[in-house]
Amino acid sequence: MLCQICGKNDATVEFTEIINEEVKQLQLCDACAKKKGVEMEQHFSIADFLASISDAGSADPDAAADGGVPLRCKKCGMTFGEFQKIGKFGCGDCYLAFRKSLLPLIKRIHGSTRHTGKTKDPEAPDLRQTLQRKLQRAIDTEEFEEAARLRDEIRDLEKDPGGK
Repeated sequence: MLCQICGKNDATVEFTEIINEEVKQLQLCDACAKKKGVEMEQHFSIADFLASISDAGSADPDAAADGGVPLRCKKCGMTFGEFQKIGKFGCGDCYLAFRKSLLPLIKRIHGSTRHTGKTKDPEAPDLRQTLQRKLQRAIDTEEFEEAARLRDEIRDLEKDPGGK
């Protein structure tokens, strides 16, 4: 299939664009896909995303709660409004300086302000490690059929770690 933009090169990329709930799929060559990607970056940035979901986006993000001087990072001088515009902090201290404004944003994005890792239960043993221990025990006790079954289970787990 030829690229749907230039019509010259073979299409190697499927590009899906969603605008106003309308899905549009394009088959593109590498060059046109790169151009389209650059256009998308210009139309949408992480700063736009953060501003759109932030509570501070509706009012002046640099206005202090008490009507005084806007909150600034003491180390680099960045304001929360500047962060929203560029999507990056000026330094590591910004996380602490804007903590109160960031917590609702983080909760909205991740569902929680507390990192829990990949597993729901941090106390739960790793299934692969448990199977490895059982495999070693089966080998030590010369239970080779059980060892083969456990080996296959470990291989399946490694192929699909999510268990799906």
